[in-house]
Amino acid sequence: MSTTIAHPEIQVAAAQPRPQLPEQKPPSRLVSLDAYRGFIMLTLISHGFGFAALQAYPRWAWLVAQVDHTEWTGVTFWDLIQPAFTFMVGMAMPFAFARRLSQGATLAGLFKHVAWRALLLLALSNILSNFNSGRSHPQLQLINVLCQIAFGYVICFLITRLRFLYQGVSAVAMLAGYWALFVLFPGPDGAFSKAANIGAVIDLKVLGYNYPGYYTTINFIGNAVTILFGCWAGMLLQTTKSHGYKLGVLAAAAVAGFAIGLGLAPFNPMVKRLWTASFTFYSAGWVILMLMAFYWVVEVKQIKRWIFPLLVLGMNSIFIYSFSQVLRGWLDRGLAVFTGNFKFLGASGAIPQNLLVLGAMWYLCYWLYKRKIFFRI
Repeated sequence: MSTTIAHPEIQVAAAQPRPQLPEQKPPSRLVSLDAYRGFIMLTLISHGFGFAALQAYPRWAWLVAQVDHTEWTGVTFWDLIQPAFTFMVGMAMPFAFARRLSQGATLAGLFKHVAWRALLLLALSNILSNFNSGRSHPQLQLINVLCQIAFGYVICFLITRLRFLYQGVSAVAMLAGYWALFVLFPGPDGAFSKAANIGAVIDLKVLGYNYPGYYTTINFIGNAVTILFGCWAGMLLQTTKSHGYKLGVLAAAAVAGFAIGLGLAPFNPMVKRLWTASFTFYSAGWVILMLMAFYWVVEVKQIKRWIFPLLVLGMNSIFIYSFSQVLRGWLDRGLAVFTGNFKFLGASGAIPQNLLVLGAMWYLCYWLYKRKIFFRI
């Protein structure tokens, strides 16, 4: 990990060359992407903004459900956060890679950069997941979001060496092959069983244990396709096409994602914990809609003042994610000494307590932002 004392470039994701798309221009920065990344980081570290405390109030049950993962099939807002995060990884890749190409990078050098960054992500992911785990020794895990990004990052780099048509064929082949694995080796309750599905069997054989929550390592296959969708969106936004054209293509892609995801669902259940093909497409539809909203407001309408708090988080995404994983509990307990967890508000006191912790973490990022200190991998 390195610390940069300079104006940051697009973070979290690595880069890749632009495939043969028409009317491309030299790489430029899209502020809407930084704002979108900041929004994703805000939700990722928010712990649901404390809204889970509202389960004591039946009329807020709909909100409580949206800030938690669905039990198995179906999709909530909280199920969309990781797809949005990985989609943004893909979106940043064409911009960052174009920058490296303009600086004289070679294909071999770029691949070394990709491989090294993936290794760093794997290492950081395991450090964060083992820190304060209570275990007597480290345990290898490959399901954390950073690990999943590391695998998908390398896969997408290799796929995008191909012509665009073959990139699409590769995506279809990956999802079809992933689907086939579950169908050919079903668990006790069918292909997409919670327990003893093919992903769980592989983890038990290779790692010697299964992850809690029924997650599996081979989720990275569907995750990689989400990153690839992000790459394609980034390539589109790099072109000199009009805002209307870009939004039109994105809208069509979102509709296609919804249609394909819902069409596959009866045969390929929408399970985020397994990142099935139907979930991959359906979640992409929502993620693209969110991207369109940011792009339209920031790039088309040029309404930018409101995004500053998001930019502060987006510029130090690796730092704030790591801090949240390791030190969020410590910060919460420290502030609770002075706030008493707002117990006088009853169960809903968890909300202002959570927002206070979130505000403190944002200010820490702001302190770094003002000093132009940006952590990257």
